[in-house]
Amino acid sequence: MKLQQLLSYTRRAVDEYQMIGEGDRIAVGISGGKDSLTLLYALHGLKRFYPKHFEIEAITVNLGFPGFDLSAIRTLCDELGVRYTVVDTEIGKIIFEDRRESNPCSLCAKMRKGSFNQAAKELGCNKVAYAHHKDDVVETMLLSLIFEGRFHSFSPRTYLDRMDLTVIRPMMFVDEADVIGFKNKYALPVAKSPCPADGHTKREYAKNLLRQLNREHPGCKERMFTAIISGNLEGWPERIPHVR
Repeated sequence: MKLQQLLSYTRRAVDEYQMIGEGDRIAVGISGGKDSLTLLYALHGLKRFYPKHFEIEAITVNLGFPGFDLSAIRTLCDELGVRYTVVDTEIGKIIFEDRRESNPCSLCAKMRKGSFNQAAKELGCNKVAYAHHKDDVVETMLLSLIFEGRFHSFSPRTYLDRMDLTVIRPMMFVDEADVIGFKNKYALPVAKSPCPADGHTKREYAKNLLRQLNREHPGCKERMFTAIISGNLEGWPERIPHVR
């Protein structure tokens, strides 16, 4: 996937779900993975021509695992002219050594988001951008069906009243396969997660299940995604269909 195509998908999501307003200051969560780095490129590129002016801040919450090298990401942010902030924490130690959580991902996500949102507020941001793509939207729906018994997925735009922040997901129309292609084409400086639970989660199960379903029933991922965005899900903002 070329940058132009990424920007097209991103603008569609931003326009259809009214994600960006004039004067917004958006914190981009940089985990070090391919998705968050692609999101950084997407919003940096969109910023150059989008009719509503906005600024971006890149933030990484460092969980404290040894060997997590962010130097290449810092270099990329310098090249793009984006301010980069690293929030150092001991979340990894707390979860795996102090508490020895049997199900670490839920608590980790909560603590990581708390640190990220706090940093975003301190930097003067009113919005935070997550790098969830189309596959994430569908996988979340599958997890909700299987483990919660409801048809649900995260919203493209969500207001967090306790933090006075709005969460946006500008890559929701981008396939994961295209993100992988973008990463390879533009040689994104991915920093591999040193988390011991990486790759052993319920989400990984849903990812593998979705791949199997789409392999056995070609196009089913796209049909499920269409069902989600057309399903009038609770908490989702009004959608203004994109005019081509």
